[in-house]
Amino acid sequence: MKTDTITSGLAEVMPLSMKALEVGNAGKNIGLVIVDEINGFATVGAGALAPAVPNEQVSTMVSETNNLAGAFTKRNMPILAFLDTHTPGKPEFPYPPHCEEGTGEEELVPELKWLEQDRNSTLIKKDCINGFVGSTRTDGSNAFVEWVSTNEITDLLVVGICTDICVMDFVLTTLSARNHGMMPGLDEIYVYDKGCSTFDLPRSIAEEAGLGARAAHPQNITHYMGLYFMAGRGAQLVNSVILPL
Repeated sequence: MKTDTITSGLAEVMPLSMKALEVGNAGKNIGLVIVDEINGFATVGAGALAPAVPNEQVSTMVSETNNLAGAFTKRNMPILAFLDTHTPGKPEFPYPPHCEEGTGEEELVPELKWLEQDRNSTLIKKDCINGFVGSTRTDGSNAFVEWVSTNEITDLLVVGICTDICVMDFVLTTLSARNHGMMPGLDEIYVYDKGCSTFDLPRSIAEEAGLGARAAHPQNITHYMGLYFMAGRGAQLVNSVILPL
């Protein structure tokens, strides 16, 4: 069965509710969180989990993220970017080694390299899938929690890759941390559909690569599932972002 047919079937029985997000409402301070938009996931030919050929979902994510980041920093609004940076020799099964430190895969995609010099942006390297956990220092403090507190952020707008893995893990953990009172000022967590994407690994290719059938990862289906589970835990799904002039 074609993946588009399956995705349409999911939308029929498990519909998603999306809305426009208007940035700039009084009393709100929105922070932009960019998850893992790095070469190893989003630059063509840059790694085992990067697209082998140009991919519309991935390129749309990078373009939308770049536009949002530009608009945020123009308005002196806070931006945080996670960089998936794994220790060499410690692959995350069932996926092949990727984004290992020193390979270049862990660096921001060319379109977003400017964030490294941006005064409104904070970059956090993480050695695991979950950005919230990966922000935890050896002394128990958490760089992400401190960023939220220091910038007095009331809402988060989340974009990035992979929708169903790194983005979802971060969003679900942050929702629980918010509910647990770890970030008292944090209210809503928004996830922008077009600002997210995931990788495409059809079953046939996974099997040919020796990864086995269970490593299959059809892009449209897994993207949809990621959005569905985040919404089910309390995230607000967004299909457009309206910024003040």
